[in-house]
Amino acid sequence: MLTTHRKHAAKHISCAVITVSDTRNKETDKSGKKIIDLLTKHQHQVNFYEIIPDDGDQIRRTAEKAISYEKIDAVIVNGGTGISRRDVTIEFIEPLFEKQLPGFGELFRHLSFQNDIGTASILSRAICGVRNHCVIFSIPGSTGAVALAMEKIILPEIGHMVREIHKDLEH
Repeated sequence: MLTTHRKHAAKHISCAVITVSDTRNKETDKSGKKIIDLLTKHQHQVNFYEIIPDDGDQIRRTAEKAISYEKIDAVIVNGGTGISRRDVTIEFIEPLFEKQLPGFGELFRHLSFQNDIGTASILSRAICGVRNHCVIFSIPGSTGAVALAMEKIILPEIGHMVREIHKDLEH
């Protein structure tokens, strides 16, 4: 059945990439570049890319802006998912969801645990949800976490997810 779903999955996804960091810029944003490189390598487009500080209101506004673009099917936010005082991405992304996909965060933490992170994986608050026919991922900002999330979960499923959230638009 999974093969059938992937066979009918969307092949070219229009994406937004948002990096949340007080210290990175477009030259030093290794994680944002990794996401963009992996998306384009898999024939997806990146039509929106911004680096913003760890500021809740700016995180919400930027995510809403990306979600509102008609041509954006998926938003990938990296950074600000930990437990320090400055990590507020989750508090401002999660309320945007019309539907939450808890399996994403659960699987990400499980894979992180297996991938040499061990019990420190409980510190990750990675989440995923849907709003306005757009899938939204919020993942840690480390390059290793980005590679894990992209290669093991997001890239294998993004086409299937976009196909599912656009089903009702086809009728």
